[in-house]
Amino acid sequence: MIKINVCKDFTDAPGPRYISQGDFSGEQFREEWLVPKIKEALETGDKILVDLDGTFGYTTSFLEEAFGGLTEIFQKEVILGTIDFKSNDEVGLIDEIKEYISSDERNKKS
Repeated sequence: MIKINVCKDFTDAPGPRYISQGDFSGEQFREEWLVPKIKEALETGDKILVDLDGTFGYTTSFLEEAFGGLTEIFQKEVILGTIDFKSNDEVGLIDEIKEYISSDERNKKS
């Protein structure tokens, strides 16, 4: 199991949507953490656990860009079949993220 702890590995204060808008953006998290780890998981047959707990919260734009933006690169079935989520702090985050992945308008790989 490949683990990503957003708070410990990335930041406790997730930022805006795009890198150009500020530090610790959803775009940065996707490009520096999610994409490489998904590629690694696909090569090794592992799954990924993204631990969302411990941060000061997430903006909708961060989540949509980080996770919904993955659909520009991977099929949504691949994403949902590769990544598991942990969110004890805010249980609704998991459904929100899965909705961004499933319905993202940028989804070119479905």
